[in-house]
Amino acid sequence: MQSGTVCELREVVLRDKPPSMIELSPKGTVPVLQLQDGTVVDESLDVMRWALAANDPDGWLEAAGDLEALLSRLDGEFKDSLDHYKYHVRFPEHPQSYYREQGEKFLAELETRLAAHDGKGLSALRTTFADIAVFPFVRQFAFVDKAWFDDTPYPLLQGWFNRHIEGELFLSVMKKYAAWKPGDDVVLFGNSLG
Repeated sequence: MQSGTVCELREVVLRDKPPSMIELSPKGTVPVLQLQDGTVVDESLDVMRWALAANDPDGWLEAAGDLEALLSRLDGEFKDSLDHYKYHVRFPEHPQSYYREQGEKFLAELETRLAAHDGKGLSALRTTFADIAVFPFVRQFAFVDKAWFDDTPYPLLQGWFNRHIEGELFLSVMKKYAAWKPGDDVVLFGNSLG
């Protein structure tokens, strides 16, 4: 949406993955983007980078700062804590609260980053690639126990979260689509927000 890139959308139900998806990306995770030249991009951050490399109207990539360190923690220890917290019944070694405490360390870091930018962004005084990359993970973490999240001592993070979840960009991409099956009409996704 942000880059104005339009692509064919094939909504999948992860418990019933189409064979064509597994053929493209055997790891079976989403998103999977197949480019016109046949190249497959199957990591969210790489899809974002690809789209913004074509058109970055708000300069999200320009304000990268120490983005790689943040994304490494996000995709590593925070994602691990999130998975354990969200699916704690699969990880009985510790109580759910232990996994939440591990993930909360990252939330505290985000609060500190926001404080350095007047609460406006994680790496600048505005929304950048960092904010858009981190937001979906924080969203998952928050909704495991939203009452707990709303009561945390992270007012800047809560404000940042609410701005994104109520924002036009997020609402525009959260439209529900029927699961794709062979023979369905083509559904195009993505256009400029303005």
